[in-house]
Amino acid sequence: MMKTRKGNKVYPLTAAQKLHYYCLKYCPKKQVLNIGCGLTIQVELDWKLLKDSIQEAVARCESMRVRLTEDKEGNVYQYVVKEETQEVEHFDFSHWKEEDAHRKMDEWTSTPQDPYYDVPLHKIVMIKMPNGFHGIYVRVNHLIMDAQSLVLFYKDIIELYCSRVYEEIPYPKEMTSYLKQLEKDLAYEEGSVSSQRDREFFEKMIASSEPIFTDIYGPGKLEEERKRLKNPNLRAATNASDNVDANLVNFHLEEEPTERLLKFCQENRISMTCLLLMGLRTYLQKENNQDDVSLTTTIARRATLSEKRCGGTRIHCFPFRTIVTREDTFLEGLFKIRDGQNQYFRHANYSPSEYYAYRKKYYGLKDGQTYEALSLTYQPLSMKYEGPGLDKLGDIKYDVKRYTNGAAAHTLYLTVSHRPDGGLDFCFEHQTGVVTPEKLEEIYYYLCRIMFRGIEDAERTVGEIIDWS
Repeated sequence: MMKTRKGNKVYPLTAAQKLHYYCLKYCPKKQVLNIGCGLTIQVELDWKLLKDSIQEAVARCESMRVRLTEDKEGNVYQYVVKEETQEVEHFDFSHWKEEDAHRKMDEWTSTPQDPYYDVPLHKIVMIKMPNGFHGIYVRVNHLIMDAQSLVLFYKDIIELYCSRVYEEIPYPKEMTSYLKQLEKDLAYEEGSVSSQRDREFFEKMIASSEPIFTDIYGPGKLEEERKRLKNPNLRAATNASDNVDANLVNFHLEEEPTERLLKFCQENRISMTCLLLMGLRTYLQKENNQDDVSLTTTIARRATLSEKRCGGTRIHCFPFRTIVTREDTFLEGLFKIRDGQNQYFRHANYSPSEYYAYRKKYYGLKDGQTYEALSLTYQPLSMKYEGPGLDKLGDIKYDVKRYTNGAAAHTLYLTVSHRPDGGLDFCFEHQTGVVTPEKLEEIYYYLCRIMFRGIEDAERTVGEIIDWS
């Protein structure tokens, strides 16, 4: 086993990283792990101070200095370099058409990482936009960052910059160590008592009874598979596509209706994730006329302070199954989801790869067969400065934009995130050969309709809500 690389201690990949690396290995488009995001504000920036702030943020964030390496047997390891050598770039789009500027950043995001080993896994560009907004574009590899750590990295840059420019704004608190957290994660994976407990929980759940595939297009895909395999009782369907070409479609929910959703969650002690899951599963229930619904949920695994601020990729994705009848009230459905989610949180360090491998073997699934048609991620953090001295900044207008890498390993992946202006963004990453923009518009329409019908009167039955939708 490799011990050091260029004087730095090397570590194996974690379970969360292995899931991404598996995706990279088998996806024909190698940009599949690129995350591209732009944050701009309507303020003239001091580019030198911004560059200093970016460099300091990278110095404070170990995971932005992660490098990958490979041994002679083809095993992949990671290590952290002490100093980042990569330059912060600067690009002036001020004389471009805005759509051309965004197209250029899509291009940066869809450029595959090459080479992959012993090199920085990010690109940071200070950007000047044609609409008077200025800021930062970041492309980062999913093996070293997830959405939550990227938001925190952006916030750190903003806070470092503001503390340089405004006397009243304090220097931000330190990030925590990626390496210390990595060592904890690897110790868990080496066979701790808690890992054994988590394995038993999930294996028992898998064995309890078989889920059933519910698709955004209704039961057609499952029925076709049943005919093809001459098995009328088949419950899994193939939901993979040879064509991994993908795009992003965004929908924006304004501040006022967003506040209504958040208020309902607060009053009923329900997380926003539970409300979104309830909306999506009810849509699938309606489309398939099926009470037993499964979709993939992502868990950020950032409960402790050291996990929150250590960067890296900590997302674990698990299938999440609920059986909610048409006679159940909206609130009863939400409580079923909440109870299930709480159980998942207790065991979420378990390896998703092991989960899928065990399930595949237990139910004799063929390659590509699944029970879940879509995935949900909810991102509770917003990319803006919210600390002391906020009054000095005035009413700054922010603009946040996600860019497509042009590839997706899954058919449909919904990310719901908070906009700095108070609304919500619903960003659908979808395989363009499988899902149409019209279908996404329909899903978004019904998702909102179901959630708002439900929060108006949570004692309404799921059946009533479906019939009204």
